[in-house]
Parts: sequence; C-alpha cells; structure tokens
Amino acid sequence: MPSFDTVLEADLVKVKNAVENTAKEIGTRFDFKGTPASIELKDKEIILIGNSDFQLDQINDVLRNKLSKAGVDARFLEPGKVEKIGGDKVKQVSKVRNGIETELAKKIQVLIKGSKIKVQAAIQEDKVRVTGGKRDDLQSAMALIKAENTDFPLSFNNFRD
Repeated sequence: MPSFDTVLEADLVKVKNAVENTAKEIGTRFDFKGTPASIELKDKEIILIGNSDFQLDQINDVLRNKLSKAGVDARFLEPGKVEKIGGDKVKQVSKVRNGIETELAKKIQVLIKGSKIKVQAAIQEDKVRVTGGKRDDLQSAMALIKAENTDFPLSFNNFRD
C-alpha cells in the first residue's frame, strides 16, 4: 500500500556550521568587540549570550542569515525567553525543533480525516505516516498538509509505492 512519512527534521550538520560561522562573525565584528557576545550549540539547543536584548537580536539576525545561506529554514528554531545571568549579561536558549510534537501530529491527523481524501494518517513516535490506495491521493494529502501548516517546515520522506 502506498505511503509516506511527514517529518520535521533539521539538518543538524548545517545548523552546526551556521552556528560556527555566526561565532566567527561575532568575533570579527566591530560592534561586538569587548562584549561577552557569544553563541554555542549544545545537543539541540543554541545558547546566545550578550549584553542586552538588542545585542541578542543582532546575534539572532546573523544566525538566521547564516542558516538561510546553509539552506536551513529558520522556522526550525524555537526561541526561548531572555534571562539575566548576572551583571549586565543576558542569555537566550533557542531549541532546534526535531520531530513532530504530539499536538501538531494530532492536528495533521484531524486535518487529513476532515478532508475527503481517501487516505489514513497514523502517528508513529515523532512522525505521521500517511497511507492510501493511490499515489494521487497521497500527493493531494501532501499538498493539503503543506498548505495548512505554514508555521513549521514539514517535509515528506520514505515515499513508498
């Protein structure tokens, strides 16, 4: 039976390269000289440190620019709250989304069931598997999912005929 998986996966190698390039640019830019501005990647979290909210915004802009040059959608980042960490330093932790959360998976499942397309959606861990009788129905389901979910950079893989 034809099927495909709907996934939310960032290329972590490209994310790592973008973070490293951002760190290089921060080190060479004049407006960051003598400040504690830094960025690092730990597991699936990007930690930004700066003097102020404004400086964090500048670091975020550089990071988003580097991500787009690497071909990674900036919607993979889930920015956290800005926290004071002592003195005049502030910190922000951005998570890199990987895997469809259950709330979004249920939303996709309800969307597919609500459409009159002859396919079924099943939640499997951090992805949604869509199966159907015809390839055309699966392609219609892909178009529907892409059109309805603009907040997340969903992709489709494991297409089987």
